[in-house]
Amino acid sequence: MATTAAAVWGRAEQQDFRARVRGCLLGGAVGDALGAGADGLTLAATREAHGPDGLTEPVPAYGRRGAVTAATQMSLFTVDGLIRAQVRRDTGAWHPPTDVHRAHLRWAATQHDWGPDERRKDNGWLAREEWLYARRNPPRACLTGLGDEHLGTLDKPKNPQAADSGALVRSAPFGLLVGWEPQLVCQLAVECAAQTHGAPEATLAAGALAVTVHGLARGGSVEAAVATAVRQLAERPGHEPVTEALTGALGAVREGAPDAERVAALGADEDRAEGQLAAAVYCALVGEDVRHGLRLAVNHDGPSSVTGALTGALLGALHGETALPPAWLAELEGRGTVLELADDFSMEMTQGAALHTPTEASPGWLARYPRG
Repeated sequence: MATTAAAVWGRAEQQDFRARVRGCLLGGAVGDALGAGADGLTLAATREAHGPDGLTEPVPAYGRRGAVTAATQMSLFTVDGLIRAQVRRDTGAWHPPTDVHRAHLRWAATQHDWGPDERRKDNGWLAREEWLYARRNPPRACLTGLGDEHLGTLDKPKNPQAADSGALVRSAPFGLLVGWEPQLVCQLAVECAAQTHGAPEATLAAGALAVTVHGLARGGSVEAAVATAVRQLAERPGHEPVTEALTGALGAVREGAPDAERVAALGADEDRAEGQLAAAVYCALVGEDVRHGLRLAVNHDGPSSVTGALTGALLGALHGETALPPAWLAELEGRGTVLELADDFSMEMTQGAALHTPTEASPGWLARYPRG
């Protein structure tokens, strides 16, 4: 897998990129945490508990306000894997799906270990963050797909029938590879989705999300980014359900004022990857601001944390982290970790050559992201 030549980053470009990376990762986490308060509830039950407007502010989930689910946990390990792929490239080894798979295996260890295992020499810093060792409703296909060290591929995917959103919700970070071309971003996201989910709807939705985030992180509009994603899917077998879902999301914008029923009709009420992606794209398109878009995303009968996480990632990549609701950020679980990882990713992508080369490297950086 090849990439385009490294871009020359000026200071303003670096600052804009960092704001979008922070926005994408923090936005996904904030949306995840907001939606966690409605997971498992019908819209009617949510309105009964929180009023006629449904869930409008974060409420306690998993024992506290601001708690995130497995969606955020896995997304952070996706980022860790992408950084390590860049670092390991100095050794002559270049296969990002392998590095992302290893990162997701480290996430899988957090789901059964009591805490960080110091005997694991490849942990780096992220897998030593104790707050990540909490089981937050992980998708079953993710646990089974990562239950051994075998790498799922497009020819032989893990869980070939799995069409839920488990791979989709960890795939936004692929879109932050703004120096790559869209087709390579799509291919990487699709290959990495096959580590746990094999249904075309699941893998191709992951690719479409990554390409959409990629367009936003490059400064494009939601409509243009989705159009690019649809073009990337056009030649891939089994793309029709995802393409139709995205086309439906674009068309729904012109059908009247946004409401919970419209979000549900796009597929939010069911845990299928293409419906969750379409609902999130719609909420990102019609949201008056981040807060409005996220509130719209989480009030339905389906997996609210998923729709919230996807919508937050899109809006954060579009607007940057300063557009996120400050009061929601203030209570966000693991905010310091998310920020630290976002800034490490931004630094690696814009200034990696100053951190490591084939002949020398910063010892502190290699301690954080071992080449393994």
